[in-house]
Amino acid sequence: MERPITIIPPHRAEAFAALQADILRLQGFTGKRTVARDVGLGPLQEAFPQGIFPIGAVHEFLSHRVEDRSATTGFIAGMLSPLMGTKGTSLWISSRRTLFPPALKAFGLSPEHFIFVDLRRERDVLWAMDEALKCGALTAVVGEVYDLSFTASRRLQLAVEQSQVTGFVLRHCRNQTVNTTTCVSRWKITSLPGDVSYGMPGIGFPQWNVNLLKMRNGKTGNWNVTWRDGRFDLPDADTGIIPLHHKKTG
Repeated sequence: MERPITIIPPHRAEAFAALQADILRLQGFTGKRTVARDVGLGPLQEAFPQGIFPIGAVHEFLSHRVEDRSATTGFIAGMLSPLMGTKGTSLWISSRRTLFPPALKAFGLSPEHFIFVDLRRERDVLWAMDEALKCGALTAVVGEVYDLSFTASRRLQLAVEQSQVTGFVLRHCRNQTVNTTTCVSRWKITSLPGDVSYGMPGIGFPQWNVNLLKMRNGKTGNWNVTWRDGRFDLPDADTGIIPLHHKKTG
């Protein structure tokens, strides 16, 4: 037996839409800086709530292997490029930094627009990140850590709610078990062989497998993504590389 179709009166539909917009705004899915609504991810942005990349929020990236750390660093650099533009400033905080600053130029970023903070202890990295995320003059703060507790992630999220600065946490996980955090998204980036589809000699364009494990009020997904001509690119369907799946998450 078919279920009867429920028709929502227009005034209620408008009220629901307004309520949803308010909830998303409070959770950091809109912000004052309209440039942050597009991080150049093209079709991937369909996974974000209302197609808008969340600023004023903290995003978590997991890496279990050394090579995944490099892949994740490159992918985040690609996301930072449109966020920062030509005038933005960001902090990169870590206790064991492996990033080679001049390499940022490959992603359209100027190393002089970054402040690199190298600390000895993990807890100092989290403290510095918490303080930096409160500074509204910054575009973004990137912090490299091994562990991130629920309480620590909550502090970071509270810090960005007022400043609207975007936080990126690179977690160099020691094991496969990962605890719950308040970060609005969780990603896992792994490297793929370089794209040489245009017959370019050498290692080709950087290419990653992008696994969006969690997106609050959005969708999860898995894509192969290439960095080509200063932007992210998804090879067309003729190559067999297309979004693999989407599902709604809370």
